[in-house]
Amino acid sequence: MSADLKIATWNVNSVRTRIGNVLKCLAEEKPDVVCLQEIKCQTEQFPYLEFEDMGYNCAVLGQKSYNGVAILSKFAIEETLPGLPGDASDEQARYLECVIAANKGPVRVASIYLPNGNPKTTEKFDYKLRWMQRLREHAKSLLKFEEPLILAGDYNVIAKDGHCWDPAVWVDDALMADETRAEFAALHWLGLDNAWQIKDGRDHQYTFWDYQRGAWNKDHGIHIDHILMSPQASDRLLDVKIARETRAEERPSDHVPVIASFDL
Repeated sequence: MSADLKIATWNVNSVRTRIGNVLKCLAEEKPDVVCLQEIKCQTEQFPYLEFEDMGYNCAVLGQKSYNGVAILSKFAIEETLPGLPGDASDEQARYLECVIAANKGPVRVASIYLPNGNPKTTEKFDYKLRWMQRLREHAKSLLKFEEPLILAGDYNVIAKDGHCWDPAVWVDDALMADETRAEFAALHWLGLDNAWQIKDGRDHQYTFWDYQRGAWNKDHGIHIDHILMSPQASDRLLDVKIARETRAEERPSDHVPVIASFDL
């Protein structure tokens, strides 16, 4: 493990299908903590052995065929919260929170797979907005601890026009809806910072390219994967990168990792 804490977030779009690509990326980037989304398997079907062989402890919240989140950590996992508080009836596996025993003290990390919300005219959009409101309330409570907090994942939010290749294409999409953007902005108003915006901030640096219509070759992407941080983590942020090259692998995920390094 490096002296710095390197945290990656990656929607892998089926961890078992992409296991070779995922292991290759982890071997090259050497993140200490990895937040995975859309693992698309039940908890007991997660490929624990492959990650444990690389030195990771695994916390997993799976679901058959859909959704699913996991956190891999080269440090001990001291606490785990499976599921986003606020709705006991919500059975979708979209939120997993852990406290890890990092080099310089505990760090609270969550892996987030925020609902897509399409089509906007359906209950799916209402669910997305309710989920974001629950996330905001939970984040507000976590910020009271005044500790290093990392909320990383696939937020399914095009936060501004510069985060997509052509806003006209996405104007009617739930990812770019005014209500979606407002809820995402509300997370920042709580006091959360965005790692990419702080250390880079360039527009048209994408984290997702659709499999259809030659999107990857045309660079028709969107930026929807984010690492949000409490002030106690933001003050220790060293660097951030988008591991774009993973999208060029054979049978890739449609998302690529975002990786941040911290003095934690």
